[in-house]
Amino acid sequence: MVTFYCVKCRAKKEVEESATEKRTLKNGRPALAAKCPDCGTGMFKIVSSK
Repeated sequence: MVTFYCVKCRAKKEVEESATEKRTLKNGRPALAAKCPDCGTGMFKIVSSK
């Protein structure tokens, strides 16, 4: 489970890791993207590079 913050709901949401998408930013940092399970808004989180 990964915790994201939904800006529209203004709450922290738990999302299963299988529902997340791994992305790489322009500067090379890794990030995760997911959809809010309640409202469907896109959520984004920068993760550590370890």
